[in-house]
Amino acid sequence: MTKIDELLELLRNMEAATPGIEASAVVSTEGLPIASAMPQEVDDAVVAAMASAILSVSEKVSNELVRGRLQQVLVQGDQGYVIIKGAGESALLTVLARNDANLGLIIMVLKRVSEEVKRLLEEE
Repeated sequence: MTKIDELLELLRNMEAATPGIEASAVVSTEGLPIASAMPQEVDDAVVAAMASAILSVSEKVSNELVRGRLQQVLVQGDQGYVIIKGAGESALLTVLARNDANLGLIIMVLKRVSEEVKRLLEEE
């Protein structure tokens, strides 16, 4: 099983086990897709580029406003959430969640899954 396959399995398992998560992806901090469990109508390259840009701006905001090291970014729209969490030095875990999702549960799950993504990507 390749690392991409392992990442996809991790994403699919997270989605299946966590109510409210609709889709997810692992993207590089440079804005490139690594592994995606997004719907077919969603362009993985666009998701990766946007997640990277959002994280970059959010890190600058966190630093400038003396809020410490950025933990995650939560974007709320009228149809749900986008949550972006770092997964090591070079990857981001991006999740789409429904409006009625339990954000506390999802954030707890993302903490665990982002560590697993980091471990998988850092393996030799």
